[in-house]
Amino acid sequence: MITLAPILVIVVLFLFAALKVLNEYERGVIFRLGRVIQSKGPGLIILIPVIDRMVRMSLRIITLDVPHQDVITQDNVSIKVNAVIYYRVVDPQKAVLEVEDFHFATSQLAQTTLRSVCGAAELDEILAHRDAINSKIQIILDEQTDAWGIKVTSVELKYIDLPQEMQRAMAKQAEAEPERRAKVINAEGEFQAADKLAQAAKIISANPQALQLRYLQTMREMAAESHSSTILPIPFDLLNAVSGLTQQGSTPSMNQPGK
Repeated sequence: MITLAPILVIVVLFLFAALKVLNEYERGVIFRLGRVIQSKGPGLIILIPVIDRMVRMSLRIITLDVPHQDVITQDNVSIKVNAVIYYRVVDPQKAVLEVEDFHFATSQLAQTTLRSVCGAAELDEILAHRDAINSKIQIILDEQTDAWGIKVTSVELKYIDLPQEMQRAMAKQAEAEPERRAKVINAEGEFQAADKLAQAAKIISANPQALQLRYLQTMREMAAESHSSTILPIPFDLLNAVSGLTQQGSTPSMNQPGK
């Protein structure tokens, strides 16, 4: 019984070194005497102790917070921009063989790409078209990291820090915008009112009866509003006669030659 104890210890140590369990989201890159043979997993993996070595790789999406980067935009505005990168390993063998530390390499590449893309755009474009900037950064990163077995799934600009002078200027612009819209709306209303009055004048000049109806309606409104005053309507024909006499009296004086 005593002689079996060392054997049992050796068997236990062998099984402990030879048997590995990989989760569903993990893959194991197997090195045998320094050479990659294949990627295994998930589930139970059997290794040859001393000869085989396994590197675990997670296939889950990794969130990378890119620190603030000092950027000078195309219109010479100094800003600070940071972003969030979402990526995952799609080829475990490339992620192990092609790059020493894929997480650090992706982080450095994201910082330089963020400065390059934002530096080539104007401030208004960065603020108003974030989706286009995000898509451009994502495409560049995905092309560069494809050789490492990395897939960049999404890029999001997280925060844009503007200078104090630029913030005050944008605040003034935002305050002036509602006033400008109010003036434009007021001007459009006056234009439409003038157009309607011109159309009404044309209709009245072509139909004298319409002017009489308008005159009577005005008299009715005045009578309804003023209960203490007495309103004496003047016949409309009398007004036309007086207007005609006035025009006849002024015509000769206008036709006399100057001395």
